[in-house]
Amino acid sequence: MRDTRTSATTRAVTAGAVMLAWTALLWVLEGVDTATGHSLDTYGISPREPAELADVVPSAFLHSGWEHVASNSVPLLVLGFIAALGGAGRFAAVVLVVILTSGLGVWLTAPPNTVTLGASGVVFGLFGYLLVRGFVDGRPLDVLVGVGVAAVYGSLLWGVLPTDSGISWQGHLFGLVGGVVAAFVLRRPRRPGPVTV
Repeated sequence: MRDTRTSATTRAVTAGAVMLAWTALLWVLEGVDTATGHSLDTYGISPREPAELADVVPSAFLHSGWEHVASNSVPLLVLGFIAALGGAGRFAAVVLVVILTSGLGVWLTAPPNTVTLGASGVVFGLFGYLLVRGFVDGRPLDVLVGVGVAAVYGSLLWGVLPTDSGISWQGHLFGLVGGVVAAFVLRRPRRPGPVTV
């Protein structure tokens, strides 16, 4: 019992440290971007230009201003912390799947002459992942977590609709898809039940 508590505490501390460091990095990058006349914005995704595929990953860590990074910080911290409780390696794999799916979706479908950047694709991906993970893994506790996440952040789903030309609904939609894909690709094997004769 004590080992289980220690393990849970260690996972929580690790998850908290990872998410605080990640969020701090986003704010530092926005500070650098602002101080250099928004020079980092060039690492956003411009659709259907082959050279821009290299920006799929960095674009998820950059924002178009302080308000933008602030709006992503709290949901990223909360959803990321919950997802990271499952282990740092698994969390990193989930985030990678989400970033690639969201970024490639934006690259393929965003309107021409636009630049897309921001962590909101990751936020939507983590939301989607936590929403379905319990059902995919067959773990009742994670199903309850998914229900709680849906109750608190369910309004995020409106963000996948093309309601505002200044917001990348494509990044949101493909981020959500990436989270669901990650839940299936990275599902945990189910433990075999007791053998009956």
